[in-house]
Amino acid sequence: MDIETLLAKHEIMDLRLGYAAHLDARDYDSFMDLFTEDAVCEFGPEYGGDWVGRAQIRERYEEVMLSAGGAFDAIHVVTNPWITLTGPDTAHGRWYLLDCLTRQMPVTGLHTQGGHNNPLLYLGIYEDDYRREAGKWRIARTRLHFLWPERKFEALAHPSGR
Repeated sequence: MDIETLLAKHEIMDLRLGYAAHLDARDYDSFMDLFTEDAVCEFGPEYGGDWVGRAQIRERYEEVMLSAGGAFDAIHVVTNPWITLTGPDTAHGRWYLLDCLTRQMPVTGLHTQGGHNNPLLYLGIYEDDYRREAGKWRIARTRLHFLWPERKFEALAHPSGR
């Protein structure tokens, strides 16, 4: 593996880690800079189907995150990155997600999903397509396969993005 490939993979890892950090902090301006203008988020029909473009992605994230409370009331732990460069300015990645509450939500009373008495909200797998624009890697498409508490898993794409 050459140095350019290592650097690209490292930049993509920082991108996904920034996604978790900015979302958890509710820093939507910094969060939205992580996406291409034409990005697509696929989270399934229970979250309104595909969210297309930065404006709709921001609007839907802000709506969904209201139920999770304020900054750092829920945290996204992303791990096990598997990143494959698919072209000079494109890549595909896969990450495990552990989504946890850090305290009970006073407004909703929510403290877990599925009626379990623990802080775990979701287990899932993020599957991303990345694109480098003007020297900066961004998320062009992200899909979340939910594994727990309700399994909404579909087949994963080949690591090469095909």
